[in-house]
Amino acid sequence: QDNSFEQFIINYCNEKLQQIFIELTLKEEQEEYIREGIEWTHIEYFNNAIICDLIENNQTGILAMLDEECLRPGTVTDETFLEKLNQVCATHQHFESRMSKCSRFLNDTSLPHSCFRIQHYAGKVMYQVEGFVDKNNDLLYRDLSQAMWKANHSLIKALFPEGNPAKINLKRPPTAGSQFKASVATLMKNLLTKNPNYIRCIKPNDKKAAHVFNEALVCHQIRYLGLLENVRVRRAGYAFRQPYEPCLERYKMLCKQTWPHWRGPARAGVEVLFNELGIPEEEFSFGRSKIFIRNPRTLFKLEDLRKQRLEDLATLIAKIYRGWKCRTRFLLMKKCQVVIASWYRRYS
Repeated sequence: QDNSFEQFIINYCNEKLQQIFIELTLKEEQEEYIREGIEWTHIEYFNNAIICDLIENNQTGILAMLDEECLRPGTVTDETFLEKLNQVCATHQHFESRMSKCSRFLNDTSLPHSCFRIQHYAGKVMYQVEGFVDKNNDLLYRDLSQAMWKANHSLIKALFPEGNPAKINLKRPPTAGSQFKASVATLMKNLLTKNPNYIRCIKPNDKKAAHVFNEALVCHQIRYLGLLENVRVRRAGYAFRQPYEPCLERYKMLCKQTWPHWRGPARAGVEVLFNELGIPEEEFSFGRSKIFIRNPRTLFKLEDLRKQRLEDLATLIAKIYRGWKCRTRFLLMKKCQVVIASWYRRYS
């Protein structure tokens, strides 16, 4: 219920992860349609870059202003920090404070005077400003690092490499917020170089009980994880896409013209295949390098037909094998009968 500096930086990390999720899934989904030349209805989705900028902007971001308060001379308190936020962020659409110049929050009794509220991607969160400055200014000073580095224990010495006299840095140690911001930036840079797959875990209840689903809790997590936007984009577009070559290779057995070998381009083979199966034209579209299928039921139909065709082919192979085996046995028995009969007639 009471959110302070720790929850603030955790939610900041969640916003950054949500931002990269949007970039790597929703945005990429729509860009692929443009890249493949597929016509479809563009779906607007919320990009939380504006919230990340509110927190991490180097000039007007909340973390930047917190660092400025920690470093400036004079009397610095949590109240002066909140006052600075009220001056700089008053007009921001995702920042709310009862002390700001924005008159719409002056009579908001749900927002105490010593708090500010941020409208995050998943919803509004209120933060108690008390302790922000002290927790952000929680520094490990140089003389303490040097003392720990001089310890005889190798592990303790390894934990404080900044205490090495050969690496003395006269700059003021970074604040907790700036360290966390740098760590998040490194994480985002690392993730952008990868091709991540997402596994979304939903907590059904707070009691860890089996077969109990808290509908409000589940819906909140679904909104927070961005699954609604993902579903909307998927449903507005095409649920399945695959390059022409593997698609033709998988389903070519369903059409006599493509089975067992198709001699032309893969796209032409897929067109012949879909026309032969009688799939409605509104259910698929041809991209520059991929076939796009709109509804999952069309894909399920293809899989069912393929499964049935495999069973038919297996039956055909088994029938031919049994026929060959019986004919081979019959010919062997006939040959043996001729030999036996010839020997019998010779001695009769």
